[in-house]
Amino acid sequence: MTMNLITGKAGAPHITSSDQGAMQAGLVGNGNYLLQGGDGKFPAVTMQSANKALVPVLNLVIEGRYARVTAAETVTIESGVTGRNRNDLICVKYTRDSNNIETIALAVLKGTATSGTAADPTVPSGSILNNSGTVWIPIARIPISGITAGTPVMLVKQLPPMSQLWDSVTLPFGKSNGNGGIYPIGKIPNPNAIKALNGRAILSSGTTVAIPFIHPSYLQRSVQVSIAPDGTVNLLVGPEVAVTGGIVEIHF
Repeated sequence: MTMNLITGKAGAPHITSSDQGAMQAGLVGNGNYLLQGGDGKFPAVTMQSANKALVPVLNLVIEGRYARVTAAETVTIESGVTGRNRNDLICVKYTRDSNNIETIALAVLKGTATSGTAADPTVPSGSILNNSGTVWIPIARIPISGITAGTPVMLVKQLPPMSQLWDSVTLPFGKSNGNGGIYPIGKIPNPNAIKALNGRAILSSGTTVAIPFIHPSYLQRSVQVSIAPDGTVNLLVGPEVAVTGGIVEIHF
């Protein structure tokens, strides 16, 4: 049978890590993401010395798999050479054996030393979602200049919690009826709670501009937004311009 009710009772074990990973990848994306910590901040790798990088407690979603560093862990970085530059990558190394047992560990991909601008080492190809046996997921770059290791650069995207996503509304709008006018594009429940408002509009010329857009020379070619006391969101288009579409983002 090729169709399974994953979250239904089957009378026998039937849920795999691939099932859970596929669902989570579908919800958050197929990439690699850093989750917010319990303190509301996104943790970052730091250098303890020229040869020791500290990976803090952190939570990751890597191609749908949820992974945690439950206690800060030190990773050894090979010493640099005077007059040479190098980039190393701290990675999560994922492996799947012949019995489909999956493991992860922190590992370092060492770059090539050069007298010029350093480049990141090549990351071996592989995908957890495609059932690769080994997958390297870079989480931080360590730039090394001579014998000095610089500040690590985080490479995984920050994934904000859903509570932050709920605190905003995106209102799309379409083409205006000719030049100028006031166009209602939506309604919000509590206009007094607005903290910020922005967006973008595509002009009839094909140019994309940020909202609010105030033309530096021709005020009548401007695009702005107003919000009525009842929460109606209006697009205000100047009499010498037309729009073909765009969005307005309202943050609470």
